[in-house]
Amino acid sequence: MATTLVRPRTTVTTPDTADTARRAHKALRQLGPNWYASIMGTAIVANAGATLPYQVPGQRVACQLVWALSAVALAVLLTARAGHWIHHRDQARAHLLDPAVAPFYGCLSMALLAVGGGTLIVGKDLIGTGAAVAVDAVLFTAGTAIGLVMAVAVPYLMVVRHKVEAAQATPVWLLPLVAPMVSAALGPLLIPHLPAGQPREALLLACYAMFGLSLLATLLMLPLVFGRLIVGGPLPLALTPTLFLVLGPLGQSTTAVNQLADMAPQSIGAPYAGAFGAFAVVYGVPVMGFALLWTALAAAMLVRAARRGMGFAMTWWALTFPVGTCVTGAAGLARHTGLAAFAWLAAALFLALLTAWLLAAAHTLRGLFSGRLLAAA
Repeated sequence: MATTLVRPRTTVTTPDTADTARRAHKALRQLGPNWYASIMGTAIVANAGATLPYQVPGQRVACQLVWALSAVALAVLLTARAGHWIHHRDQARAHLLDPAVAPFYGCLSMALLAVGGGTLIVGKDLIGTGAAVAVDAVLFTAGTAIGLVMAVAVPYLMVVRHKVEAAQATPVWLLPLVAPMVSAALGPLLIPHLPAGQPREALLLACYAMFGLSLLATLLMLPLVFGRLIVGGPLPLALTPTLFLVLGPLGQSTTAVNQLADMAPQSIGAPYAGAFGAFAVVYGVPVMGFALLWTALAAAMLVRAARRGMGFAMTWWALTFPVGTCVTGAAGLARHTGLAAFAWLAAALFLALLTAWLLAAAHTLRGLFSGRLLAAA
């Protein structure tokens, strides 16, 4: 009987494949939590575009496509970040202990919430209302839990572990504090899908509690940021776009009070439902006024930085999500006041948001394909 020799298979690693694996490993190590800002900035385009007072033919379909893009990008990034924690745990811990990077952990919460909210706003057209409610319930719960944890954990680390000085204050410090405000603004989308009575009232008041939590924490942090600008001068060129992060709590809080006012009549009895409706306007109009003031200041600083040679960095994504929250905030005020001026403001801000998103997305894709964005420092 003949004997057949079976040789064991061997995997041949060519220099090219080894080099590709090495570069991928190095790129994964550099993948920080700041990348979630690109998901936030993409999702808000879909969410804001679908809720604009003015709609043109094909606008909702375009918003559906952008939402689908944000959902796919979120899944890819979550997978990559999980790999980062598994294979580069030392770097992940170093990020938490770096005062310049740790605040970006708040972006994970907001990315989950933004995509989840978009699922109910436009995604339901593609996957059905039932599936959309289930997806948003999961993402809202996870995003809210993570946001509340980070709202405590990051300031705690700043106090006991990070060595920070007043001169280091930047609007990035606001990121973990804004996350609960995003929950407050998007939580009302789930209220109509809850049983009438205490479940709806509980979620409504929980969202108001998160509104207050985020607002008061922001009011504590914002003077540090503005004081640093006045005393220390302009931010470094690469950080200049982060000035727009201040718009996040302003626009998102205005959005929150308007969204909650819409849901109040079916969640809580008189006289609170009417009071919440009045509060949406009484609070939202002055805050939107300050948001416009800050927009003008930040835009002037951005022009100054551009004239001095500011190049692309991931901080450009700060020009998207915060502006988008002002779009939804202005749209909410247009709904509750009936003023065309707020509808025009929402449309103008949306055009600015769309322009910023196109620029940030194009430069990000170029940086990814060239390998520059994830190159080792």
